[in-house]
Order: sequence, then C-alpha cells, then structure tokens
Amino acid sequence: MKRRHILVLCFVLLFSLFGGGSNHRVEASQTSKKKASVKPGVEVLMEDHLDWLEGKRVGLITNPTGVDHELNSTIDLLYEHPDVNLTALFGAEHGIRGDQEAGEYVESYIDEETGLPVYSLYGSTWKPTEEMLEEVDVLLFDIQDIGSNVYTYIYTLGFAMEAAGEMDKELIVLDRPNPIGGERVEGPLRSAEAVSFMGRFLLPVRHGMTPGELATMWNHEYSMGVDLKVAEMKGWKRDMHFDNTGLPWILPSPNIPTQESAYLYAGTELVDDTTLSTGLGTTKPFEQVGAPWIDAEALAEEMKSRELAGVNFRPAYYTPMFGKYEGERVAGVQVHITDPSSINLVALGLHLVDAMRDQNPEEFDMTASYTNLIGDPEVPQMILDDMPVSQIMASWKEEQQEWVSEVRNQYLMYGSYPKGAKPYKKQAVLGIFPLDLTAAPGEPVDLTVKGYDKNGEKMTIAQEEVDWELNGLDGNIENGTFIAGQDGSGIVRAFYEKLKAERPAVISTPLLENIRFGLQSGYSRVVLDLNKTITNYEIERGEDRLFIKVPYGGIQGQLDSNGGTIQINNSPVLSQIDYYTEEDFIVVELHVDGDVAYETPSFSSRIVVDLQH
Repeated sequence: MKRRHILVLCFVLLFSLFGGGSNHRVEASQTSKKKASVKPGVEVLMEDHLDWLEGKRVGLITNPTGVDHELNSTIDLLYEHPDVNLTALFGAEHGIRGDQEAGEYVESYIDEETGLPVYSLYGSTWKPTEEMLEEVDVLLFDIQDIGSNVYTYIYTLGFAMEAAGEMDKELIVLDRPNPIGGERVEGPLRSAEAVSFMGRFLLPVRHGMTPGELATMWNHEYSMGVDLKVAEMKGWKRDMHFDNTGLPWILPSPNIPTQESAYLYAGTELVDDTTLSTGLGTTKPFEQVGAPWIDAEALAEEMKSRELAGVNFRPAYYTPMFGKYEGERVAGVQVHITDPSSINLVALGLHLVDAMRDQNPEEFDMTASYTNLIGDPEVPQMILDDMPVSQIMASWKEEQQEWVSEVRNQYLMYGSYPKGAKPYKKQAVLGIFPLDLTAAPGEPVDLTVKGYDKNGEKMTIAQEEVDWELNGLDGNIENGTFIAGQDGSGIVRAFYEKLKAERPAVISTPLLENIRFGLQSGYSRVVLDLNKTITNYEIERGEDRLFIKVPYGGIQGQLDSNGGTIQINNSPVLSQIDYYTEEDFIVVELHVDGDVAYETPSFSSRIVVDLQH
C-alpha cells in the first residue's frame, strides 16, 4: 500500500513538472521572461505605447530578427492585435523571411500568411515610394543590426526616414541592441567620396550605436525633419554584448549565422574586396579568412605574434561552396574570441590584411570598392604601400575623436554614458526639402522647411518667415526659391525662430557620360551613367517610344557630344537607343515594342529603366 502511494505521488509530481499542456507552456513563458534582462523595442511598444498607433494605418519594415523574447514575430504581434491596423510590410536586403542571398534583387509580392502587400526596399527602389505609402500613416522599423557601417539594414532605415520626411509620415524605430556593444568606436569616419548604399551616412566602421540612436542623430545632423519616435529598450547597457541580453539569437542575414560571426564582421569584413576570402560559402563566414596561396601555419604564428587583445588564432583550411574561390582549397586562420570587450575589430581586420599581403604581395590585390568598404579613400593606397597598421589607424584618430565627442555622444539613449556625455533629451527638429539639393546653373529649386517640436507635434511654419543663408554657394534665395549660380558646392541654411537646419547643396551641369544596355531575366535594362545623382528627369511615352528627358544637361564622356544611335539586337522589347540634346534637355529616345511596361530603380549617379518583357 505504501509503495502504491509513493508511485502515485511520483506520477503527480512528474505530471506537474512535465505535463499539464498549456500550464507548462505558461510556466515556461514566465521563466523565459525572467531570463530576458533586455526588453526590445517591440515589447515596449506593445506594452507601453500602443497609443502611438491608435487610429493609424501601420507599415512595418522587418525581417526574421523582428521577434520578441518568446520568438513571436513582430508581424504576428501587430497583425493579430485588435487595436493595430497593419496594412503593409516592407523588406530590406534578404527579404522579410530572410531567404534571399546578399545583394540579390528582392521582388515585391503578397504575403501568404497575412495577405498583406510586401514591398521590397532592396529591388527596384531603396526608398519607399508614394504608391507604397499610400495606405500607411506610420512606418515601424524592427530589424536587428550588427554594428558595422557597411551592413545595409541601417541604410534601409535612413531611406525610410527620407520617405517619411518627404511624405509627412511618422516613423517609429523599435530599438534593438547593438550586438557588439555600444562603447567602442573604431575606424575612419566615412568620407563623402566613399558614400554608397552600403555607407550612405558618414559613420566610422564600428559606430557603437543602436538603430534608434542612429535615426535620432541623422534626423538632427542631416536636417531630415522626420516625425520620429523611438521605442527605447529597457535594460540594455552600453557594455553589453548580445549574449548578455537574454534575447534569442536570430541570424540577421544568411551569412551571419552566429553571434561570433556577427561580432567579428566589423573587423574581418575588411578582408573583402581583395583577393582574400572572408570565409563566405562555409559554415564559419567572417570567422575564418584566407586564400589558396596562404601558408596557414605561418599565418597563425604571425597573427599570434602581433598580440592583438581579445582574440586568438589557429590554422584553418576550408573549401567554399559558393562565392570567391568556390570549390578551391583555401588556407588561412580561424579567429577565436577570448575577450570580446577588448577587441579592436578594425585593427584586427587590417592586421589580417597586412599579414596575408606580406606572405605573398604578388598575389594580393584589392578592388576599387575597397574605398567604399573602409570609408577612407586614402587607406587602400596605405595598405598597398605596406604602411604599418598603427600608422594607418593614427591617420584618422583625430577626426574620429572629434566626431565622437561633438556628434555621436549627443544622441546616446542608454548608459553607461561616456565621460562628458548626457542622455539624449527630445529636441525640436527642422528639415529642409528637397533632401537631395542639387541644381544646374540657372535652375530654380523651390525650398520648404518642415519641423516638429520637442513634444513631437508638427510645427506650423510660415515659409515667408524663414531666413535663408548660403555658405560657399553661388546663387540666391528669393521667396523660398533657390536660383543656382555657377558650379560649386556648399551649404544652404534655414533659420526659424531659434532653430536652424542646413543642407549640403551642389551646383553642377548634369552630364550624360555613357549609355549601357543589359538583357536580364524578365526585363531589358537601360542605364544612363551621369556625373551626379538627379531626380528631376521625366519619362514621356510616345508611339513606340519612351523619351527620357534630363533638364539643364549636356553630353560628354564616352558618347558623341553631338548625339548618336545605339542599335540593340538581342532584346524582345527594345531595338534602338537615340541620344541628343534639345534646347536645355538631354533626350534619350528608346525605340520600344508598343506600350511596354517599365520600372525605374533608384541608383546613385545614374538613371535606370527596366523594360519588362
């Protein structure tokens, strides 16, 4: 009898611990909540700030990293909430499901789970268009960044901010941790000469900021005039790395599978755009680097001898399944993290490049894209000249420190704060529009100032009360219209009450330098290479023609300045391209097959027209 009671008691205890269906799930849920020391922005929004979304149509920019600590996706949390009207989804590079490879063109489509439109921001356009935002009042951004200035998600945020400012939409950043910490800042401040999609704003390689802090800084420093809110995390500190947060790790992109690869990326990515491999195509991307011509044993010994803090090295051999050196045996090193808090990632990357180049200078080379990667146009030549890493790093130290103290540290939202820095307090913000202020000599550009006060309320600005100032520019501003003078660059400043905004401006004649054609799967691409980025071109449809017209322009470069014709033989929808000038316009005439549909993806310094087959 006693034995039977004991067996029953054991069964009850086991059932209470491991059975009980939903009760067990509740207990597990409560346990996981206790373990999570950091509450991400999406949870803060859902618990404290749903009033921000009340009565508004919501668009969400996200990917698989947009989850709460129980792995519920932000898409589901918003879509299933009775008080949230989610109307559109937006995908960055790799798409909202994370199933697209790096650099792969991402199409727009309808999401099977929700029936909502999914608009690609890494395809035909990088910036949400007016059509995409037609059913959106407020844009949310919820994507995990990894702390490097060449990781594209933060620039998707920047483009979304531009669209929000231009179209009077609200933007809310659901903040997430910087997984490599928020204390260290490393690398050169990006030069204006090295601006591209992967580096649209002037940041150092390792910026030590969160997406919410970056957005706040850009809104003020670039006078973007966005109605911006940040759902700040709770519990995050600047000295935390991702494994300190208690949050689940979701790979942010296909080639960042682990926390280690995310941590090392800001350093070992500097091996890219050379004849060296970053380990792409293996299970350890950005953790192992090398080349077919490297002596792995010697490299490991050399890297150990450099006594870099926080890391150790071992010889490594791998065969990439795709990408650079696909199918070839690559020798190099695997980087092992011993103390993440003490690693200088930029120094690590440059030392790896230096050591591997020294092994075989004849095999080492770098592409022109390395300038965009490192952000400083002088560094590639320093590397090729075998300048010591310490001297290379010293070359940017003063400018970096000035940016940190004068700019970055003014917008930090989380402690512990650097010496002399204070928590960011909400401030009024002004924006000058258009955001891309370029003009040809004699061209008029209408300027507008928008702003929000420190409480986030839109300011009613009488445009005639705005005072304007030109610095370094030839021209004048009359009644809010800028009349461009001679070629040059400078600053346009606006003053309203006690607030100031400024916008870089360039005056130059648009020049058509080349016309290129490419046949793609599903479309024929026509590319007009220009000397600068322009947005004020027009496309007019005629009978079996598309006319691309660029005002105030001329023709030079590889093209005949008097005009010419390019025959196209392999396109099903395009037979010929004519180019010429007419009055003050560059005209490119596409001979097309009837009423062909077309798209115009956005790229810097070019006009792209994709003719659909």
